[in-house]
Amino acid sequence: MSNKETNNKRSDGYGGRHMGGMGKVEKAKDFKGTMNKLNQYLKPYSLAIITVIIFAIGSAAFSIVGPKILGKATTKLFQGLVNKVMGVAGAAIDFEYIGNIVILLLGLYIISAVFSFVQGYIMSGIAQKVSYKMRKEISQKINRMPLKYFDTKTHGEVLSRVTNDVDTVSQTLNQSMSQIITSVITIIGVLIMMISISWQMTIVALLILPISMTLIMAVVKKSQKYFKSQQEFLGHVNGQVEEVYGGHNIIKAFNREEEAVIKFEELNNNLYNSAWKSQFLSGMMMPIMTFIGNIGYVAVSILGGWLAIKKTIEVGDILSFIQYIRTFTQPIAQVAQIANVLQSTAAAAERVFEFLEEEEEVPESKNPVKLEEVRGEVTFKDVQFGYNPDKIIINDFSAHIKPGQKVAIVGPTGAGKTTMIKLLMRFYDLNNGSILIDGHDIKDFKREDLRNMFGMVLQDTWLFNGSIMENIRYGKLDATDEEVIEAAKAAHVHHFVKALPNGYNMELNEEASNISQGQKQLLTIARAILSNPNILILDEATSSVDTRTEVFIQKAMENLMENRTSFIIAHRLSTIRNADLILVMKDGDIVEQGNHEELLKANGFYASLYNSQFENMDAS
Repeated sequence: MSNKETNNKRSDGYGGRHMGGMGKVEKAKDFKGTMNKLNQYLKPYSLAIITVIIFAIGSAAFSIVGPKILGKATTKLFQGLVNKVMGVAGAAIDFEYIGNIVILLLGLYIISAVFSFVQGYIMSGIAQKVSYKMRKEISQKINRMPLKYFDTKTHGEVLSRVTNDVDTVSQTLNQSMSQIITSVITIIGVLIMMISISWQMTIVALLILPISMTLIMAVVKKSQKYFKSQQEFLGHVNGQVEEVYGGHNIIKAFNREEEAVIKFEELNNNLYNSAWKSQFLSGMMMPIMTFIGNIGYVAVSILGGWLAIKKTIEVGDILSFIQYIRTFTQPIAQVAQIANVLQSTAAAAERVFEFLEEEEEVPESKNPVKLEEVRGEVTFKDVQFGYNPDKIIINDFSAHIKPGQKVAIVGPTGAGKTTMIKLLMRFYDLNNGSILIDGHDIKDFKREDLRNMFGMVLQDTWLFNGSIMENIRYGKLDATDEEVIEAAKAAHVHHFVKALPNGYNMELNEEASNISQGQKQLLTIARAILSNPNILILDEATSSVDTRTEVFIQKAMENLMENRTSFIIAHRLSTIRNADLILVMKDGDIVEQGNHEELLKANGFYASLYNSQFENMDAS
């Protein structure tokens, strides 16, 4: 991943949350519309969500009444002690009453915990089902998207939809939804309980809140810019480490270790300077809240003591009230944090929905053609194509390929060779003209049936994490081990696989870096041989193998191409001398066509390309 991609991932809100939601919060363009769409995902679980709300209310309610009941036990204990000190006859502490209160409180807190567990369990299930559905829809959507979409997006941008964005939505549903219900109920319930104890003490407690919030907002405003730069520099550091690790051999070869260290230290210093400031400022929140809270406790305690002396309230009520103040400030902070989280969630959900609403490939034909037998006749008729409609790169391509012909497409870089193959497999749709297979327009086939006709070996090899056996079998999933080995032998893979640790069961690591590029190429050729395609496409299939191996591969390819229509994109013209038809492309047009001898006799563009390669070889 490049620096740019890493930075995007970090600074766009994909990289996690800060304490108290103090980092820069990415906001959705259409918060209300996005939340309405998210509600459609939650609609099937309405009954379960109502159950969650009921249990959340129950959990909060049972927890809220606890301090007031505990206050009664404190009052009873205080009265007993005072009476004993004052020598009141028969004075004693009513431990039975206090014991009953303790048992009652224990029961209430157990019920509250059970309610909290049940609503958490249900909400976790809902969150995972919604995220499962989102990931499934994104996965299906990816397969319906035109390739031109992926030409304009980085891999990181697409992957973030499936991973970070869906995770953000899932975490919010799992944690914040029940938390916001509990917090709101707690705020309302605690406020009612505080007023029921003393409206005067409640006013004093509430007056402390604006002071606390003003100071906290000042800290947030100051720290926000440092959190933003911290995320930005974190992306730079991660990107630099990733690049240095990926290009470790190159750095060693050019003796650039010192420059890499200097660059890292510069980025690391920038990260350090912004990180310690952001963390220090965010760390001030708790001391500030504690300080203001302590002032509030002092004020409430003094007022409570005065009211107790006047017999307006009881001593136990002061203890209950102080507990309620502690309980009251926590959900307020949670609601403020959740408000930020919901903004980030809406932004993440909006990106998911934008992706799901992207334009899809042209719909399949309602009455698709299904060929019983593919002969391999291919016709290009006046093909015009441009990745952008205003920039046509294939101007007027026409050619007729007979069944079983071996067709080579040659030309300089950018001539449109690979583009023609992409059009043939309908990775892109034409601007004008048509492509026919056995007389049927490729638009009349289902894409799946069309692509099943082809076998491809590309210059850019693609192998996945798994064993060598599994990678070859990808060409034919129901192939037996014996069939896989036969295909490997035909592609001259067998001899080097047997020499590897665990042979065919050897696991290929990420990007298959534990085998050479030439060996990767041989594995993809074996895969194509196993798939036994009707039409074969070879895009510089032997570009990464040595000359000796290339001879073997050419023989294997000759056997594979026998009685099959084959398209060969070649830069080394020496490899396509025996092609039945050579199409010479230049600037999106066929400028010459014929076999090798005919084109050399014509002494045109092909002859100049061919001769220039051999001149270069002689010069070297």
